[in-house]
Amino acid sequence: MTAPAAPAALAALAAVLALNAALGLHGRRSARTTSDFLVASRGVTPLRNATAIGGEYVSAAAYLGTAGFVLAYGTGTLWLPVGATAGYVLLLAFVTAPLRRSGAYTVSDFAEWRLGSRAVRRAVTCCVCCVGWFYLLPQLQGAGVALRVLTGAPVWTGWAVIVVVAVALVASGGMRGITAVQAVQFWIKLGAVAVPAVALLAIWHAGGDGASAGDRPARFERTTRLHVETGVAMTVRHAVTVTATGRLDGVRHDRAAVPLTPGRHTVGGGAELVFPPGADVPCAERLPAPDDGMWAAHFGRPTGHGLYTTYSTLLGILLGTMGLPHILMRFYTSTSGRSARRTAALVPGLLALFYVFPALYGTLGRLYTPELPMTGDIDATVLLLPLRAAPGLPGTLMTGVVAAGAFAAFISTSCGLVVAIAGTVTQRMRHRDGVAAFRIGVVLALAAPLAVLPAIGPRDSTDLVVMALCVSACSLCPLLLLGIWWRGLTSAGALAGLLGGGGLAAAAGVARLVSGPGTGWTAVLLAQPALVVAPAAFTVMIAVSLLTRRRAPRRADAAMARLHLPDPAPVR
Repeated sequence: MTAPAAPAALAALAAVLALNAALGLHGRRSARTTSDFLVASRGVTPLRNATAIGGEYVSAAAYLGTAGFVLAYGTGTLWLPVGATAGYVLLLAFVTAPLRRSGAYTVSDFAEWRLGSRAVRRAVTCCVCCVGWFYLLPQLQGAGVALRVLTGAPVWTGWAVIVVVAVALVASGGMRGITAVQAVQFWIKLGAVAVPAVALLAIWHAGGDGASAGDRPARFERTTRLHVETGVAMTVRHAVTVTATGRLDGVRHDRAAVPLTPGRHTVGGGAELVFPPGADVPCAERLPAPDDGMWAAHFGRPTGHGLYTTYSTLLGILLGTMGLPHILMRFYTSTSGRSARRTAALVPGLLALFYVFPALYGTLGRLYTPELPMTGDIDATVLLLPLRAAPGLPGTLMTGVVAAGAFAAFISTSCGLVVAIAGTVTQRMRHRDGVAAFRIGVVLALAAPLAVLPAIGPRDSTDLVVMALCVSACSLCPLLLLGIWWRGLTSAGALAGLLGGGGLAAAAGVARLVSGPGTGWTAVLLAQPALVVAPAAFTVMIAVSLLTRRRAPRRADAAMARLHLPDPAPVR
């Protein structure tokens, strides 16, 4: 699979890099001041801003993860993109226009301006960094998976490409430079996912029932360890010897070499099978649905902790979208509060149009790439499907197209996150040398996730993004909603809620990365704490603010008036 796809993937990568270089060079020429680097001098029109938001929001999880989850768990997982898109409706209703009217450059600036506390500013900065770093992990990992699957290159090469491109684009042009990059890349990603999807649908409709793909069974390219959370029946095509731990065909083994004959075999819950390189990938007759807090496996299931994980995940996605720092910075670039509201209104339509197509890839993947849930490479569905459905030149060309969209997704989202983190961390140093400090912040923004990646191992991109959204929902979202709509919020209340809500959510995410999947309520709460922690963060902010009401900022009335009074009419 790697050999025919490699030239197309490398050509696609070269094309995307060349386009980014051209757009970045143009942005560098026009970016001179700190305002250019942080908010593009507040001169971005609604349509351009909306497409730029779409460009950075369509990340590895949207482009690769959505199709992979539909392949593995069915169309019930489409609640994730529905929830993410619905989050923009809440953002439009409650945040965009007032936030733009505040005149702040970053979320940290808004917090200090609204509450007059540097301690709150520092806490917000820490939350922004946590959200951004969690969100950067799937972008880097997705790039590594894409290059490994398509070219056979080590995963670190994908990480290196994203880091080099992000540093070059962001450090040279800042927000002004990446606005053009992200706006163009949204249309690249939409075309790259839509055109092959229509072609693949036509191939299937014309009679491509997957038989040709099934005649060439997929093989493990390396020693592969499969961990089965719940019982599963699988079919083995050719005899193979595996190392088994747990119950296999009704017999319990402890790291024993077990020969599997062609035919049907049953694997018990909690078992682990190690397949040698070159072995055929077994076909699962029923996909496992782990009870470890992985929300997607529980949609439509009345058993286990499914009800809690479903509601917790949806709440985290809805509220978390309202606090994503790289999305919020986009509204600072709008010309006015009214322009920011128009921008937010356009985004759901653009995202809804995009999300139609990954669902098609996941559905067709069940026919042409049924082995991916067994290999653990469900994020590779979009990349592998074209050659499976249309072997030869047509499939190779379509692979190049979808690869171009994937690399555009990794790059544009990474650039937006790096701008948000670097701008937030270095904003206080504007009076020294804002541009130089911003460029140092760019390097620091990428260093943390790059150091963590080798230690966490392969992860589903969607799972990592949900972690980032959960931290945002439990920290930045309560601060923004209460800071914008409640005069009584105090610095003590905001600080208590940020430390409690953001701290607990970030600690749960780190524990999840370190410990991996588990069982029972402990694992569920670590994986999806939003339903407990987000309401608690709101409650703590309100309760502590009421207890410290005498310490409310003196300028609270003036701040609320500025946030909610209409924009002044332009001078003609």
